[in-house]
Amino acid sequence: MNAWDPALKVGNDCLRVGICEFVICAGARNAALIEVLVRAETAGHIRLWRHFEERSAGFFALGRTQETQQPCAVVTTSGTAAAELLPAVIEAHYQGRPLVAITADRPAAFRGSGAPQAIEQPGLFGGYAWQGDIAGWDGNGPLHLNVEMEEFFEAGGEDFLGRSVGAWLPARGRLDVARLACWLREDHYRGMVVLIGGLEPDEQEEVFHFCKDLGAPVVAEAASGLREALRALAIHDADRVLKARPPGKTLRLGEVPSGRFWRDLEAMAGISVWSVCRNGLPGLARASEVTRGPLDRVIPALGVIEAAGDALDLLVGASGRAARAEELLECYPDSEPALLRVLSHYASIGGGIFLGNSLPIREWNLFAQWERPVRSVRANRGANGIDGQISTWLGWTADVSETWAVVGDLTALYDLAAPFVLDQVNQDGRVLAVIHNGGGQIFGRVSRFKSLSARTAEFLTNFHAADFAGLTVLWGMVHLRVRRAADLDAFEPGGKPVLLEILPDPVQTAQFWAAWDGFGC
Repeated sequence: MNAWDPALKVGNDCLRVGICEFVICAGARNAALIEVLVRAETAGHIRLWRHFEERSAGFFALGRTQETQQPCAVVTTSGTAAAELLPAVIEAHYQGRPLVAITADRPAAFRGSGAPQAIEQPGLFGGYAWQGDIAGWDGNGPLHLNVEMEEFFEAGGEDFLGRSVGAWLPARGRLDVARLACWLREDHYRGMVVLIGGLEPDEQEEVFHFCKDLGAPVVAEAASGLREALRALAIHDADRVLKARPPGKTLRLGEVPSGRFWRDLEAMAGISVWSVCRNGLPGLARASEVTRGPLDRVIPALGVIEAAGDALDLLVGASGRAARAEELLECYPDSEPALLRVLSHYASIGGGIFLGNSLPIREWNLFAQWERPVRSVRANRGANGIDGQISTWLGWTADVSETWAVVGDLTALYDLAAPFVLDQVNQDGRVLAVIHNGGGQIFGRVSRFKSLSARTAEFLTNFHAADFAGLTVLWGMVHLRVRRAADLDAFEPGGKPVLLEILPDPVQTAQFWAAWDGFGC
């Protein structure tokens, strides 16, 4: 059977529903599909990217969906190449992104035979991706198209593709906000706090005005784009403050927050929790309420909500905590939080900031600069993994100049293949800041791990002596080591991409955290 026919069909199906970006990971099995897509690109219908490593390609495609709010497909050959897309598909599922996995497959007769590159690909991603016909896909999560193809193909003529190029129209369900509106208006005496996770750019204005009018204390994470704009309502060091003085009600807007207090809510059954998010998932295992929908639709549908005027006592002392943070940052200038503060001043004037899991995003929320509003911030908080962080950043900012990513050292090591696409994206002013603190130091911040043996701590931390200068040689980047703030005087953005290797003083960092943890609520 000629592989051209199924390749042509899937190409036309994708164009018909408005899938117009593809990341190609080439192999013999998907060669016919690649030829179809290249011809569509030549005709001006689609945009193609190329990558050699499927896991990174999947996260790059995820980043494209974040930037364009449109589908992006990643195309693989058969076998384990298809399986490499699972982490990105999972992340897209929990973010509600239209990531499309197009996996070439050997004919069904080869399954279970042990033949080369023949694995059980149908249903490979389980419940994380829509597996049916493309016409039934609502676009509010990933799609898996598994295409059985012979290796042999004979290409057809030139006039074959793109006769029906559709516009992308994701399904939009009916909103029911009556119960949420009642919940917001009742029981003000219990006290309400608003937790704001990651937001889409077109959601930010509605959320900002809603919070200002509501008047309740706010924890706005960096990925919301409202951290600085809502500073007057912000609870500083919210995880400790809210655990010590829990509110009666918690409203979550956007993605699941990165702060510890969200997880603490699992054991705080007396706190009423309502989430409003795109994927419709509550983010908690215990009883809570959730409204599914984009915030720019949900909030206007609520109508006017009277100012809460509740729980404002949580803001008392917030200025004192902020002042204590400033004092410690000045006292320990070469500590990790202090170097991140300096870094935030540089990064916040760029075209976008991507924050990696887990410690960078938490330290940014606590200690980054507050003076300059930063609206273009992203993070992969769907499944909270460290997979594909650099790849997602490159996909999200492929057409943008002066963008930054701030990630940990293990996160960078986990995505070494990501810079393969640098020659395909905007390189001007692109900065990758790697906090090289000797491994997974986030585990040193977890109180329940403090009693573990030193040997167990070695396994958790994964200490290493990697020299990131080698990575810059591999991918043609500029390398600069930063041990103190003055080292950034040599930093010159523009031209080639820069890798800033941030090397905090471990003694000062330990002293900083000891003083910070000793500062009571």
